[in-house]
Amino acid sequence: MAARKDLWTRDQLFVAIDLYCRTEFGKFDQSNPAIVRVSKLIGRTPSALAMKLSNLASLDKKITGSGRSGLTRSSDLDKIMWAEVHANWDMLAVESQRAMNAFIAKATAPASAIASAEVDNETAENYEGESRPVTALQRMKQSLFRETILSGYKSRCCMSNLAEPKLLIASHIVPWSGDKSNRLNPRNGLCLSALHDRAFDQGLITVTPDYLIKVSRRLLRQPKNGFLLEGILKLDGARIQ
Repeated sequence: MAARKDLWTRDQLFVAIDLYCRTEFGKFDQSNPAIVRVSKLIGRTPSALAMKLSNLASLDKKITGSGRSGLTRSSDLDKIMWAEVHANWDMLAVESQRAMNAFIAKATAPASAIASAEVDNETAENYEGESRPVTALQRMKQSLFRETILSGYKSRCCMSNLAEPKLLIASHIVPWSGDKSNRLNPRNGLCLSALHDRAFDQGLITVTPDYLIKVSRRLLRQPKNGFLLEGILKLDGARIQ
């Protein structure tokens, strides 16, 4: 039997999974500009790429566990690569970028046709606590983590509901320097405003295993001025989104 010519390659799937992580569920539409742009690069139609993203959603426990579902025709290779990625998130960042670079090199359109991921001041931090400059690879990984977290939380702070992307941080639950194996794992991330990210990092607020916000006793004992009360204190006992 002749091999099918329409089968997805690993490189196409690396790019598709990367795009899936960066795209909010419910926006897997063939008219989505990002889907149109990427589909042209990887040699697929926008409808085929949109369908692939919906098939990937059926493998995503975050989606299926919430009662939602994607399409149910994921391939054996989809399942294999989905498992590979979840076992090694760094691999996705590296391999998807390598694959995208290869597709760009083959394309007739200039590389500038690809909208590069926006890297804000957060990515300039050296999460390893070292003084050497942040490398391009680090920026790429941090950009993937940020976009994955923001898409998962619909670009809103899970504590305050703030929806201004320039004030949102993809915050690590276990710090970047604390667990190398989970640096890019989206289950190790919260979407927080700059204020709540700082408070979380300093131990002034935390989140319990049942998703409740707890404010430190030291803050709760402070005089309840307006900003502190509205910004942090009133969140004590609330549930994150």
